[in-house]
Amino acid sequence: MALPPADLSAERAAPSRLRATFHRWVDSQAVARDESDNERVDWLRVIPFVCMHVACIGVVWVGWSATALVVAAALYAVRMFAITAFYHRCFSHRAFRTSRAVQFVFALVGAAAAQRGPLWWAAHHRHHHAHADGESDVHSPRRGFWWSHLGWFLTSGNFATRRERIPDLARFPELRFLDRYDALVPVVLAAGLYGLGELLERTAPELNATGPQLLVWGFFISTVVLYHMTFTVNSLAHRFGTRRFATNDDSRNNWVIAIATLGEGWHNNHHAFPGSARQGLRWWEIDVTWYVLRLFAALGIVWGVRPAPARAHRSE
Repeated sequence: MALPPADLSAERAAPSRLRATFHRWVDSQAVARDESDNERVDWLRVIPFVCMHVACIGVVWVGWSATALVVAAALYAVRMFAITAFYHRCFSHRAFRTSRAVQFVFALVGAAAAQRGPLWWAAHHRHHHAHADGESDVHSPRRGFWWSHLGWFLTSGNFATRRERIPDLARFPELRFLDRYDALVPVVLAAGLYGLGELLERTAPELNATGPQLLVWGFFISTVVLYHMTFTVNSLAHRFGTRRFATNDDSRNNWVIAIATLGEGWHNNHHAFPGSARQGLRWWEIDVTWYVLRLFAALGIVWGVRPAPARAHRSE
């Protein structure tokens, strides 16, 4: 018996939606900005994010080795630096300058962290600073921990890149490419880690590494830990810690988060002086990103590094 037209329409709509979802996975420009969907989680669109977490369970089958742990730790540190120094301090706040080649290299490394493209990241962060903990702040913890930690970027309304906030970055075609095809670099990294593990298993069996093991530890576990350490700056560093400066938001200095994020946990300092490349303002406020940027400046890799103003060091 023939199906009613309504049922036929529903049958056709399901595969059409799946095709559209797949398109959005590989091409972020397929996501139109829709402010009306700022509160709705698009579960089909975030399947890869959920799968990243589920894949960590694979450690039960692949085991571990010193090689896998070193690879995971190294990739965590290198990609975290790319996020903190370049996605955040350079792209979002223009706290220092560098060559176009270096800018691209670290945008590429940052893209490997699977936190979307450099334009999307910087645009949302600039919006955050313009409306920190106000009604228009898309990830204020005043709306709840889980919302600020990860809920906000799972919604349809926050998938699109706010191009109007990053015209200075959008003029670079290579950055636009990384932003549009933001899944490409993480997929290449995952495949490369699997291939490296397979190669090491055959050529250096004493390292006890395998393809599945490096994939699980070097990509899935390392990336998921990197995710949540980065997310704590939005969720926990606006709730727990100390406030040295009376900023118009809830930002806090939190030394635990600062250690885990190479200096980003000195968040009240940062909100007080967002244009500064330095966030740890006291000698005991460890800011690894700042130390590396100073080294880069000494080597001529970056320049025009903006320190915190003198009054930042006098204020209590």
